[in-house]
Formats: sequence, structure tokens, C-alpha cells
Amino acid sequence: MSAPEPAHKRLLLKLSGEALMGDDLFGINRDTIIRMTRELAEVVGLGVEVAVVIGGGNIFRGVAGGSVGMDRATADYMGMLATVMNALALADAMNKQGMAARVMSAIAIEQVVESYVRPKALQYLEEGKVVVFAAGTGNPFFTTDTAAALRGAEIGAQVVLKATKVDGVYDADPEQNPHAKRYATLSFDEAIMRNLGIMDATAFALCRAQRLPIKVFSILKPGALKRVVMGEDEGTLVHV
Repeated sequence: MSAPEPAHKRLLLKLSGEALMGDDLFGINRDTIIRMTRELAEVVGLGVEVAVVIGGGNIFRGVAGGSVGMDRATADYMGMLATVMNALALADAMNKQGMAARVMSAIAIEQVVESYVRPKALQYLEEGKVVVFAAGTGNPFFTTDTAAALRGAEIGAQVVLKATKVDGVYDADPEQNPHAKRYATLSFDEAIMRNLGIMDATAFALCRAQRLPIKVFSILKPGALKRVVMGEDEGTLVHV
């Protein structure tokens, strides 16, 4: 009997910067990033092509106080630079786990990391390398959620995996209501009608227009990423 096949051949994983903090107040927790890269290695080992978009909140929150009253575009560029730092740390940890990882930045920092070029990114994915997209879209006023939707569409990902602290989308706050029900699946229209706030409006509209499903799951649950990739009942799938 043959082993089950992954449900997705190519995926885009959206990681928040806060996911790298572990129990720390800000920065990168070494044990947390090692655990995450081990779970990524399991998925890559299945032959799945993986790209990652990472946020910068874990670093930017440490300097956010100084950004009060700052020009919004300037603050956003600072946030983009924070994502580059996270991407370098994540790629380094993946390389140490035996994976081949490449960082591609939406803003040019040639001495540090290569710039994003779509054909090159596709080549890396086809070669089995993990591509970490840094610096968001390269534009202020757009979130890393939007970057995830954009890059997911550009690379032909079959799904955007949104890693959160909660194991799916619920009809109420599960921390406040022990009877809250997790949705196994939702349509884009249902999510809009119920005002569930799964991604920011721009990112959500782009995924909907491109018919790109979104899977929301908890990155804190051991093995959850692999279960999602294998198509098991984990998290919430938002689809057309």
C-alpha cells in the first residue's frame, strides 16, 4: 500500500514575526526557530515546494515606541527591514537543518541578500529550495498578509497557509468562550459576511480574486503544519 500523498505540491507559508519570539518579549527565540525549521524540514522532505513570507513584529515592536508620531512610510520601511533580519535568521536555521534556503528581498540590499525576481524564485522552488520572501511587497502601506497573497499568486501556490496562535477560525473567541466552534471550512463570502477578519482586506480580496485558498492553523501545535499539508482535519480552510 503506497504512502499518502501531500494535499499540496507548492505552498506559501505566512509566518508572523511574533511567531519567532516564543515566550520572549521581542526578538528571536532560538528554541522556537529550531522547532519551526524542524517542522518545515518534515514538509520539505515530503517533496512539497515551500515559500515563506515572514513579518517583522518581533523586532519592530522593540523600537515601535520610537516610531510614535513618525511618518507612516518611514515606519513601514523600518518594519520591512525587520522582516529581512527575520528572513536571514530563518534561512540560516533551515540551512543548519540540512535544507537549502534562499532569501529574496522586495527592497534592494545587494550586499546582504538577493533581490526578488520571480523567475529565479520559481527556479529555486523547482530545485527543492525553500524561498523566504522578505521586505513585504517593497511598498509602504501594505501588510505582510498582502505580500503573502501577492507572492502566493505569483509563484502559483496551491494554498496560502496562515500560521497563527489559534488552531483555526472560530465563531467566537475560544479564549473567552469554551463552547466556541471551529469552522472546518468557510467560503470567502461567508468569511466576509461574518466579518471574521482572517487577513487584511487587500490580502483577502486578492486571494479571493485569484481563487487562492487560505488555510488558518496554529504554528504552536506540534505537527500541525505537516497535518495541514497532508490534508488532515487541522485548522480552517477558506475557499471560493
